[in-house]
Amino acid sequence: MTAQILDRLVGDTVSFWSHWRASPGVFVAGGEAVSPFTLADIDAALASGFFREPYVEMWADGRRMPAGEFTTERAVGQVAQGGFVDAARIHALLGEGATMLLRRVDQWHAPTRELLRALARELRRAVEAFFFVTPAGQEGLPLHRDDADVLVVQVAGTKNWRVHEGPADGAWRAGRVRSDEPRPQELFQTVLRPGETLYIPRGFAHRATGEDGLSAHLSLTVREIGVADLSRSLKDRVLGAEGDDVAGAGPLPISDDALAAAATTLLDNARRRLAELTPDALVAHARQRRLDLMPATGPDLSLTGLAASLTATAGHGRERTPDGERPPEGEPRARAV
Repeated sequence: MTAQILDRLVGDTVSFWSHWRASPGVFVAGGEAVSPFTLADIDAALASGFFREPYVEMWADGRRMPAGEFTTERAVGQVAQGGFVDAARIHALLGEGATMLLRRVDQWHAPTRELLRALARELRRAVEAFFFVTPAGQEGLPLHRDDADVLVVQVAGTKNWRVHEGPADGAWRAGRVRSDEPRPQELFQTVLRPGETLYIPRGFAHRATGEDGLSAHLSLTVREIGVADLSRSLKDRVLGAEGDDVAGAGPLPISDDALAAAATTLLDNARRRLAELTPDALVAHARQRRLDLMPATGPDLSLTGLAASLTATAGHGRERTPDGERPPEGEPRARAV
């Protein structure tokens, strides 16, 4: 398996795989800048006027702020529409110490989407992108666990990270570490700088505080499947996906005998498929289902190109003069009298 994107993210892939699912680690990104998304892209998104929640969240004092505190309404077609981001209020909140969280950057930023699709092919797991902007001296999200392995790519400023131990067994949940549960032991502390990537294994609790400047980082969350994913894949592989005629019989049996025969065929096929199914194949199918849900690279659509092609087509169909030549553009065509 070639690992071109992973090479760019962590530099030393051999060392990275020794940390995988076992321990956090900091890696020096290889070569060129690895984050296709920067603060300039946020400026462009805010200036576009189209940016809306839930793609934008603001956090302060360990809580997510109500959307009404940083969004506004607009009249679109004489109907009030809410949720549009108020750029001036965003800037003011950042100045007051709030953290900005941009969700699923891969869904609305094409270069990030392309990076993630390439990385997902290398890791054979679905990947999502989030972007955090935190002022100096401020903590972003409170101590929490993610249901994903996380690659933190520092883009601007610096950030102090503290990583705590992971769950002891499968009886854990993603989200904030509650005050009434035992506080996980701190394992690792580092100040992340641009050009460095921090790896946090799935389920390891962590928190971060902005250091110098306005700290910005891209979080690439590598999603792993769970029991629910395996159950859906088991159904697909044994009973067939929706619309799959596993039974091989007509869709509407008329008699009881025909219905019983269809049930027999269905069970026989299900038993055969189950006998042939291996754990590795089931896991691979479930992971592929997650990969298939990632935002696709859309077709190369261009209205400028469409306009040009239609103009060219129209030009080929223009009337010709009696001697077979097209009249020059702007010159009136001769009329029959």
